[in-house]
Amino acid sequence: MTISQLDNATLQAQDKLQLHPLQHPKTHTDPLVIERGEGVYLYTADGRKILDGMAGLWNVNVGYGREELAQAAYEQMKRLAFTSNFAGMTNVPATQLAHKLSGYAYSKLKTTFFTSGGSESNDSAFKIARYYWKRVGKPDKFKIIARKGAYHGITLAATFATGIERYHKMFGPPMPGFAHVPAPYPYRFEGDVRDGESIGMAAARAIEEAILREGPDTVAAVIAEPVQGVGGVIVPPDDYFPRVRQICDQYGVLLIADEVITGFGRTGELFGLNRYGVQPDILSFAKAITSGYQPLGGNQITDEIYDTIQTAPDTDSWMHGYTYSGHATACAVALRNLAIIEAEKLVEHGKEMGARLLAGLQTLKEFANVGDVRGIGLIYGVELVADKAAKTPDLALAAKVTRMCQDRGLRTRNVGSTLAFSPPLSITADEIDEIVRILGSVLDTLA
Repeated sequence: MTISQLDNATLQAQDKLQLHPLQHPKTHTDPLVIERGEGVYLYTADGRKILDGMAGLWNVNVGYGREELAQAAYEQMKRLAFTSNFAGMTNVPATQLAHKLSGYAYSKLKTTFFTSGGSESNDSAFKIARYYWKRVGKPDKFKIIARKGAYHGITLAATFATGIERYHKMFGPPMPGFAHVPAPYPYRFEGDVRDGESIGMAAARAIEEAILREGPDTVAAVIAEPVQGVGGVIVPPDDYFPRVRQICDQYGVLLIADEVITGFGRTGELFGLNRYGVQPDILSFAKAITSGYQPLGGNQITDEIYDTIQTAPDTDSWMHGYTYSGHATACAVALRNLAIIEAEKLVEHGKEMGARLLAGLQTLKEFANVGDVRGIGLIYGVELVADKAAKTPDLALAAKVTRMCQDRGLRTRNVGSTLAFSPPLSITADEIDEIVRILGSVLDTLA
């Protein structure tokens, strides 16, 4: 039976046999059943048209319905859909993609390890950091410094790297070796700022103090998103990441860039740390590598880390991997997706559309409940507050506005008290204006 032969109510009833991510089964009673997507729009089984202001989960960068990507998958599946990447085997698309990515994000990162998604990539990054320090004779360096409000995934290790308490309660006790410091959150920084010190410098100092508190000989890495997405679309001050890089170098600590959201053009640069002229030691990527058309992620590492792994004894194989590492079809789709991003200059286009979105969202600050508008590239947050002067976060209002926007044909996501927007990079000026118009109409109704 095809989708067209089933009505929305039947599909919703069948869906009750799914346990959905980040959703209580009791509240998952009236889900949107998405039947198809085209450009920036989603079409539901009950006939609604919704502008997807979130590009899925921050990731459908080239937009929905790209026949080129379906064709790339079809052509590869006809030849070879999948084969193991273990035990002396490889495949053509994985080889070509690894070559394409060598130095693509950062000139010092040339070697790629493939995963199936962002959580696996960050979990792998922790393993890479631990193994590197063991190989150089410092096995006690295993701890990871992360930030409050960070989201790094939902494997067991990534869950406790994540700096959001709700993710921890269900699956404790916590894994040892993870420490969290205040995020570089200009609107409501939780740390202390000394005289003459910027928020960026204060937030970086919190990392240095955590390294000293834990002991530099025990800290393997600092992990950071260039823009904290789930934590509230937090854009750090420009002086933050250069200082974090200096601190990591000073104390012999690796820097892991979690670019699962920010990679492949989301921030108006190809990768998020490009904006600051900073290079990490380990990169985690996923999401927009295929624009969500296939599950794929990975890590990239410096030559120093790769050489350390390569010079291990022959009996010390790289004992880490996933069934779908280097999946042939996913890698073929990624190659075609990157070709689209480059040919259509979507990084530059997204930056231009982001400037238009920012200008539109800034006009909404006239509303009493809009406390802050922030973002870069084409990722923005509108923080809602109960009191502007006190900056009191209003989570209930954010949830209500999200529902009302959806009813009027706009999908956003409330992350805490912040409404997040990260539409496809292919979005048009008229569609940007539609986002602002719908959100403005909802805020006006509530006002």
